[in-house]
Amino acid sequence: MFDVSFSELMLIGVIALIVIGPQRLPKVARTVGHLLGRAQRYVNDVKSDIQREVNLEEVNKVKSQMEEAARSVKSTVNDLGSTLTKPVDEARKALDDAKSSVTGLGDTLTKPVEEARQALNEAKSSFESLDLNAGANPAAPPAQKAADTQADAEPQSANLPLPGLEPEAAPADAASKPAGNIDTDNKTTGTSS
Repeated sequence: MFDVSFSELMLIGVIALIVIGPQRLPKVARTVGHLLGRAQRYVNDVKSDIQREVNLEEVNKVKSQMEEAARSVKSTVNDLGSTLTKPVDEARKALDDAKSSVTGLGDTLTKPVEEARQALNEAKSSFESLDLNAGANPAAPPAQKAADTQADAEPQSANLPLPGLEPEAAPADAASKPAGNIDTDNKTTGTSS
């Protein structure tokens, strides 16, 4: 510690023996030993405190570096998570919008369908109540009745001639009229139906 050699210590011991005397020298040597021990312990404590502070400073540096790295990783993960969840959220929103529009469209279409169904039921009930062909040919099959009803339902305007033109006899009209009522200029005579 003080870089004192053995010969120098021997010289100091001989001088102390002469100055202090042989009776008090052991007490003084013991006291000096205790003081040197205390000084040595104090120096060792200071060294260990300094070493702890240095280690603590290094640990704090490492700790701050680790915390910074953890914050960086956390922000990267959050950014990546938001990047990945953003398209999913947009897709969910688009699906919800499509679902609501389909539901709205279904509600919009349901009303006209119900109205058409109701009108069809009304037409069916009125058709059944009229039953125009029931008295004319009761033995006719239902398919024939339906065909007759459909023919009756066609508008009469399709059979009307255009103004300024004379109507020509159609083969279906000639087959339905008696053969004796046709005259030479291919015009039908008699009553029309």
